[in-house]
Amino acid sequence: MDILKKNKSVIKFLGVFFGTYILLTIVYQVYLGHATSPRFYPEPITHIVSLHTEKLAALFGYETMLIPHPSDPSMVLAIEEKYVVRIVEGCNAVSVIVLFLSFILAFKKDWKSTLLFIFAGSALIYAFNVLRIALLSIGIYEIPQHQELMHGTLFPLFIYGFVFMLWIIWIKNYKTSPKLNHE
Repeated sequence: MDILKKNKSVIKFLGVFFGTYILLTIVYQVYLGHATSPRFYPEPITHIVSLHTEKLAALFGYETMLIPHPSDPSMVLAIEEKYVVRIVEGCNAVSVIVLFLSFILAFKKDWKSTLLFIFAGSALIYAFNVLRIALLSIGIYEIPQHQELMHGTLFPLFIYGFVFMLWIIWIKNYKTSPKLNHE
């Protein structure tokens, strides 16, 4: 029993982190099971990420085209009329945002600061992810011989490194309220 008291904060952190992660993962899986739409193929979040990625790649000066994949639940991004990438559900950063959010809630401060950081951090992760996919697409178009290195190592490091940086910012600013000692 003494060990539980000594590790109360660690147990609380793990409980909130894993509880939130499991709950949000289940909610997302339910969403995926009900979110198919011919208008927003393969599902709305991935569709919107694909549209934003295409627009950003075009802003970088490339002629882009986005079409639904004919036999796979994904969107195909072409640059200069050359097929470059498939944007699948796993590219939409929802699982990364769930991981981020679970950690932040496990280190919750007051609700206002926590919710504000979750909202801002999630929006930044979303934008950073769109930038990541656009740069990966352009990189694959320009230097296709390095596709595996970019897709398998550099760009996952890019997004997870960004999330880690947000966690560090949150922890550095994480302060529990000092308890007043009444004598």
